[in-house]
Amino acid sequence: MIEKDSSILVLGLGNTLLTDEQVGVRVAEAVGRDPRAETYPIRALDGGTMGLSLLVDMEEAGAMVVIDAAQLGAAPGHVATFEGAEMDHFLRTRGRNPHDIGLDDMLDGLRLREAVPAQRALVGVQPAHLGVGEAMTEAVAAAVPGAVEAVFALVEGWSKAGVGAKLH
Repeated sequence: MIEKDSSILVLGLGNTLLTDEQVGVRVAEAVGRDPRAETYPIRALDGGTMGLSLLVDMEEAGAMVVIDAAQLGAAPGHVATFEGAEMDHFLRTRGRNPHDIGLDDMLDGLRLREAVPAQRALVGVQPAHLGVGEAMTEAVAAAVPGAVEAVFALVEGWSKAGVGAKLH
């Protein structure tokens, strides 16, 4: 098993050529630019659609927050956070294309190597449209600041709970 570092991986997933599908990438970019990121060992990463190549980054992280467009059954732009086992359950029960390598598949790969970060969460944003386009819809673009705050709330909560001195 690889030794974990002290970083918190903030991983934005999505395709920047598809309207609201890019929200995860845009939130991760915003987290990386936020001055609060320097308070914690945050490593913001544009995971795009890189799939299994992200396993190394995920395996090395001391903690991980993934941001992605997610079908939440809510109004466009709604932000929801799923932490730990709740994240795992959400990923296992959502529908997706059977040909996709999904986040749940990547977590299974980490499980095989006994490398799943104990502190892990998904910040999902309900998309309005997933078609080709360079810009997010108005509702999803407006949700970016709230998703950024959700990421920092997780990181701050983990630090206050004393999740390893590494996190602060």
